[in-house]
Amino acid sequence: MVLYVKRWLQAPLALPDGSVQQRDRGTPQGSAVSPVLANLFLHYAFDAWMAWEYPGVPFERYCDDAVVHCVSERQAQHIRAAIADRMQQVGLRLHPTKTRIVYCKDGDRRGSYEHTSFTFLGFTFRARAARSRHGKKFTSFLPAISTEALKKISGEVRRWRLHRRTPLNIGEIAKKINPIIRGWTQYYGAFFRSALCPLLGRINAYVVRWIRKKYKRLRSYTKAMACWQRITSQYPKLFAHWAWVRTAWQTG
Repeated sequence: MVLYVKRWLQAPLALPDGSVQQRDRGTPQGSAVSPVLANLFLHYAFDAWMAWEYPGVPFERYCDDAVVHCVSERQAQHIRAAIADRMQQVGLRLHPTKTRIVYCKDGDRRGSYEHTSFTFLGFTFRARAARSRHGKKFTSFLPAISTEALKKISGEVRRWRLHRRTPLNIGEIAKKINPIIRGWTQYYGAFFRSALCPLLGRINAYVVRWIRKKYKRLRSYTKAMACWQRITSQYPKLFAHWAWVRTAWQTG
């Protein structure tokens, strides 16, 4: 197995113009096996090293992104320097701008620092308003869907052009988009789900536009909304996101 991996790493790279480029390090960008090899490498280069050197410091890593939890700025400075040295030992280096120390500001930690938020796996962690199970409001350091992820999803919703799919009936539209919406809500809705509501409401607005375009008798907004109300009352589970946002005017 080691021989096959070595041969693969040393294989030349075929360029679009037909030329061949010899490689002496790394793996080709976008290749299927690159993430597998990177995870295997970082398991020993980072995960096992952290567990051995800092057994009391929790961390998460996904591919080449990692979050390390420290109890003080002093500890964070020390561990950051140690990780930089470790990466240099194994032929890597930390990203100069993405690697930073973040102050987890909340209702108890009220200091002023340069960085008070970070994004990891599509979630932005920052200070947010929260409510305890007893109804008391407070500020906590919480994750919610990131602005970048919201923009990407919103772009995909626009590309659906739902309001122009008039040859389909509403059940067929729901069947096409429900698996995608269900995936978004299950992943991004795991934390601070209200951040998804404007996006989900926008999907409803597109469906209302579809109603107005498909049925000439429902071109007026008032009649289209009356039809919408009938649909949501008769089929409350037709769309996967209606458990959160059913009314079309909840668009943010």
